[in-house]
Amino acid sequence: MPAKKIIRPAARELLFGNLWEYDPAPESAPAFIEPRYGLFINGKFVPPKTKKTFDSISPRDEAKLSEIALAGPADVDAAYQAAAAAFPAWSKLPGTERAKYLFRIARLLQDRAREFAVAETLDGGKPIKESRDFDVPMAAAHFFYHAGWADKLGYVTPGRTLEPLGVIGQVIPWNFPLLMLAWKIAPALATGNTVVIKPAETTSITALKFASILQDAGLPPGVVNIVTGAGETGAAVVNHPLAAKIAFTGSTQVGKAIQRALAGTGKRLALELGGKAANIVFEDAPLDQAVEGIINGIFFNQGHVCCAGSRLLVQESIAEKILTKLKTRLKSLRTGDPLDKNTDVGAINSKAQLARITELVESGVAEGAEIHQSSCPLPEKGFYFPPTLFSNVSQSHRIAREEIFGPVLSILTFRTPEEAVEKANNTHYGLSAGVWTDKGSRILKMSAELKAGVVWANSFNKFDPTSPFGGFKESGFGREGGKQGLLDYARLE
Repeated sequence: MPAKKIIRPAARELLFGNLWEYDPAPESAPAFIEPRYGLFINGKFVPPKTKKTFDSISPRDEAKLSEIALAGPADVDAAYQAAAAAFPAWSKLPGTERAKYLFRIARLLQDRAREFAVAETLDGGKPIKESRDFDVPMAAAHFFYHAGWADKLGYVTPGRTLEPLGVIGQVIPWNFPLLMLAWKIAPALATGNTVVIKPAETTSITALKFASILQDAGLPPGVVNIVTGAGETGAAVVNHPLAAKIAFTGSTQVGKAIQRALAGTGKRLALELGGKAANIVFEDAPLDQAVEGIINGIFFNQGHVCCAGSRLLVQESIAEKILTKLKTRLKSLRTGDPLDKNTDVGAINSKAQLARITELVESGVAEGAEIHQSSCPLPEKGFYFPPTLFSNVSQSHRIAREEIFGPVLSILTFRTPEEAVEKANNTHYGLSAGVWTDKGSRILKMSAELKAGVVWANSFNKFDPTSPFGGFKESGFGREGGKQGLLDYARLE
């Protein structure tokens, strides 16, 4: 019997093509997106007084998804009036009863999880596996967690009583539309406040779909009101006299403008702003595990993450080894249709954000950094950018200083722990950091010395409703999640 012929990998690829190609696996569930959405005020959808709308465009293929109502000052005022009218009854409702509403909302989100995941991917461009496995489940988890606190507020700070603030104005960003909504609304409702919330203009659909969940849950009218629009609508939410507190997540530039606008008004303020996180890898770290953490830290949600590990600090002795591993790993990342379940890196959220990323990457090349990009083909329609690494980066490069908010990693080196801390803290931001090492004592020392609100140890982008999240310096102040997040929505008596 003749010996079986062995086909070597190179020959196999010539005969059968690239073995790592996958057939498309598109998500087939419907998103149930309405052709037009009104404003959600006092428990029902109403047309805007401005009689104006704007289009919601999918970054996946630039297709129009829906027409969204454009709220003006009169619409925002109507939302605040509805929230103020609902506040007395809602705030006096026993915590056990408020908890029932939050539990219902969480369960309804779970029931419609697949629908919401598809809508989030179509509207925002993130891969369906991220919407399905992270965004929607985590949004439901926040409602479950805060439902559990609603009847236990007397135990948050023993000896003190938590009282609601009143009407909370909230403005959320486009990178995690549904999850940011849950981060903001769940603690506000659990502590007895009512809400006026404005989603980002490029990603309003899941917030408006969420309004139907509020209706199905039987939430009293006016407790949550949703107004949509761009910067002028957000300014009307921030500056309304009925707001007891403003909670904002977004850019540092806008956060500074809000802080100036609220100075002297007596309104409380919480800001969760930008970041330029350092992901620090020591020579004794588990390198393969670290590489996966680095990839997740910068390419998760196309890098549209305020706490993304966009600066990689590698100990000099292992720098070449890490760079080689990252280049190899980059080749296996699949960039493309976010509805495809095989996709790792989806679409950039908007044309404007794509232009911002492109401009900063071009500056990195012009300033002498060495660029390494994925060679994967990009879809012809839609907004896409290949996963990108920069080596030979110095602290003075724009790509090492400015928040890119895209799939771009800057790689720097260090020799000693002291140098790593100095370089990591040499930024205006202070939202997050990561430390990779085999020594527990080094992790504890680094976490104490790094000026960041969150420090991950041998991991990155790990979130939990029970753990507070927030930053220092130009990354903002205030916390979301955990007991600290509840305290930010209450007054202590």
